[in-house]
Amino acid sequence: MSEGLSLQQRLEQARRRRFVGRETERELARAALTTPDLPFFVLYVFGPGGVGKTSLLHEFAHIGRDAGLPVAQVDGRQFDPSPDSFLRAVCMALNLPPNTDPVDYLASNPGRLMILIDTYELLTPIDGWVREQFLPGLRGDIFIVLAGRQPPALPWRTDPGWQAMMRILPLRNLDPTASRAYLELRGVPAGQIDAVLDFTHGHALALSLVADTFDQSTDVKFRPEVAPDVIQMLLEQLVRQVPSALHREALEASALVRLTTESLLATLLKQDSVHDVFEWLRGLSFMEADRRGLFPHDLTREALAADVRWRNPDWFAQLHTRARAYYMSRIKVASGQEQRQLLSDLVYLHRDNPSVRPFFLWQETGTIFTDAFRPDDLEALAEMVERHEGQASAALAVHWLSRQPHNVSVLRGASGTPLGFLARVSLEATSAADRQLDPAVDAAWSVLQQKPLRSGETATLFRFWMALESYQSVSPEQTRLVLNMIQDYLITPGLAFSFVPLADPEFWRMAFEYADMERLVQADFTVDGRRYGVYGHDWRETPPLAWFELLAEREMNITPSSPRSRAGSESIIVLSEADFATAVRDALRDFTDTTALSTNPLIRSRLVLAVSGDAPPAARAAALRTILRETAESLQASPRLSKFYRAVYHTYMQPAVTQEQAAEVLDLPFSTYRRHLRSGIEEVTMRLWAREIGNLETRVA
Repeated sequence: MSEGLSLQQRLEQARRRRFVGRETERELARAALTTPDLPFFVLYVFGPGGVGKTSLLHEFAHIGRDAGLPVAQVDGRQFDPSPDSFLRAVCMALNLPPNTDPVDYLASNPGRLMILIDTYELLTPIDGWVREQFLPGLRGDIFIVLAGRQPPALPWRTDPGWQAMMRILPLRNLDPTASRAYLELRGVPAGQIDAVLDFTHGHALALSLVADTFDQSTDVKFRPEVAPDVIQMLLEQLVRQVPSALHREALEASALVRLTTESLLATLLKQDSVHDVFEWLRGLSFMEADRRGLFPHDLTREALAADVRWRNPDWFAQLHTRARAYYMSRIKVASGQEQRQLLSDLVYLHRDNPSVRPFFLWQETGTIFTDAFRPDDLEALAEMVERHEGQASAALAVHWLSRQPHNVSVLRGASGTPLGFLARVSLEATSAADRQLDPAVDAAWSVLQQKPLRSGETATLFRFWMALESYQSVSPEQTRLVLNMIQDYLITPGLAFSFVPLADPEFWRMAFEYADMERLVQADFTVDGRRYGVYGHDWRETPPLAWFELLAEREMNITPSSPRSRAGSESIIVLSEADFATAVRDALRDFTDTTALSTNPLIRSRLVLAVSGDAPPAARAAALRTILRETAESLQASPRLSKFYRAVYHTYMQPAVTQEQAAEVLDLPFSTYRRHLRSGIEEVTMRLWAREIGNLETRVA
């Protein structure tokens, strides 16, 4: 009977009912946990994706609880690979109060305990810390299970201490007896089991997928054929047997996005409620979950995404558009880590474009983490620059790391040693001496003089970016560095221009042109006899929202990108703050005159073009009128500013014949009315200027 049981308990029961085989592995864990003294401290399980590691860890958890032990389960997918994030995850798994130090707790509280850590391959950056600092600080009666795709790193296997305190357990496919038992348990017809066994060879995920096809219909006739991709064939059968077209669309949608939540799925399917469909997805054997949502197994995702993109490109485009709109709407109101995660989810939509895919290692970015610059990093980063760019560049790196240390991000690995870094230079904060010292800064500054920065705007030069071993070649470190750049584009307040120098600009041309980065030969520079090419982007001409729209169009085309035409950018005008204020005053004066508004320079500003696009002047004038009205009306939210709004409204939007009559309507002395009007114009101008130069919230709105 399942009455009275929690959902977690019912899930555990269902998992255990379907678990078969692995007798040797289970007995190893059971024997270790029931001996007076642990015969070994760490059990390291490894095997390829889909082989059944997670299911085995769930079974180990059952064994531990049956032995009366507290069990804590942690998944490397659920947190960043850093010591602090790891300790927070352990604290939560142990149900400790938020401010508790789990290391102190595990070192001082008696009693045998079991800790299971899944997807350990994603914790590679802190593997050394786990091995050398975290585990040695624990009591000797805590049993640790690590499970990942890769065998333990060499230090685990060569250290005499760990050789005695660890058991390594490679996980293979299920044997024929266990495979048959599983298929019988899942209700696969007896007459078809042999064919399934011959085809799957005991691969746990493949067995689950076959069983799912029979769950959908008992009339399935499984005919094994020679095929290079077992998962692809099984998916084709599964998709044909889903309960409804809506379920099929949900399955395809889950393959496009990084993580599927119920609210995201409702947006992708344009349904008010998708609870039942979401729960169906959740129950599929190849679906996994973490604290942020559901996701298909890697092999499943690849097969599904390739199938829908080839079979129904229009539907694929719709999913892409809806997912992008969902992420953008939430990026505007998010902050901190949540915002960075949403940005990563958004960029993930482009992972398969042929102009992008060769330049990124999407599946491997979890093996490193981004950290702040520390003073003791200086020597290592300078040596990294000298190794790849020479002594002169290293001296310049020391200058900028010292001058703008807050603009430096460092990639770290297992030991905390820097594996790469990204050093930004805020160009508006440089001095004439800085520019004279560094030819890269001087060249970028010269380009900016053609379109000078306005008050409140900033320009970024990604002066140094490199990985320790691979420099600027394709690597996990390079992928993370580029993602950090994209994040900067979106969250840097008032960003007007960005520059990216490359040692090999021709190699990166396809990817940078896809990203709408213009080749700026005039910004190229030479240091120590080495020439660097530069790409750049004017965010005043193509702000982030329009930028993502452009990238989406290119993603839908599938084919490699060609340089975009910049003819349309001639319609954009970059006004100084003073000229902008004058244009706002003129626009308010001409508020009811469409002809006059059509000649106002604001209709060519980023503020208006972000709303109207390349519409005719009259349509842009209408858009400008709407922006003016909405901005003025926003003053009403403040009791202090509402009186200024009334002065603006009765002067320009519902104008009296004369200003004197406007003062009479407001029942104000003329001098007071004039003061209110002046203050209202200034407040409207200030708010419009903030939108024109923009920070994240206003630029993506």
